[in-house]
Amino acid sequence: MKLVAPFLALVLGLTAALLAPAQDKKAAAPAPAPAAAPAPAAPVAISSTELRAKIQSDKKGIVQRNLPLTDAEAKKFWPLYESFEKDLAGPQSKANRAILDYINAGSNITDANAKRISEEVLKAQLDEAKLRQSHFAKVLKVLPATKAARYMQLENKMRAVINYEIASAMPLVP
Repeated sequence: MKLVAPFLALVLGLTAALLAPAQDKKAAAPAPAPAAAPAPAAPVAISSTELRAKIQSDKKGIVQRNLPLTDAEAKKFWPLYESFEKDLAGPQSKANRAILDYINAGSNITDANAKRISEEVLKAQLDEAKLRQSHFAKVLKVLPATKAARYMQLENKMRAVINYEIASAMPLVP
């Protein structure tokens, strides 16, 4: 239960960042100071399941809204993005199959099966990390480092929500 409050803060912060249109803070003109400070707007309440569904259904749109690109940058970036998404399907599919094996085994999981499944998940996670590292190097060739870093932050935040959902749905090994 100690992780609930930090997780909710993460979800609410991520929700605001992902669902709001991108804003270029450098280009924004400072607003005049109001006479009386209005009460802060309440954050949009959204469950982690809803956020995960939003990410899965509109991941590219989330990146588009939160990663301002010039036409020249976009022309080079989006083919890399599409290739990366296609490449990620392999390790993610392997991890998903292993997780389903675990769930299907339920309380009847053997030591050998638990070891195999754990190794498969770890291998898939390592393969995914290698892909992310390789992809970041490619993105750095077509975007300034600040935009490449912002893009990787968006990827990491979306992945964190998905990982949380997977972890919360899986019971611990008996």
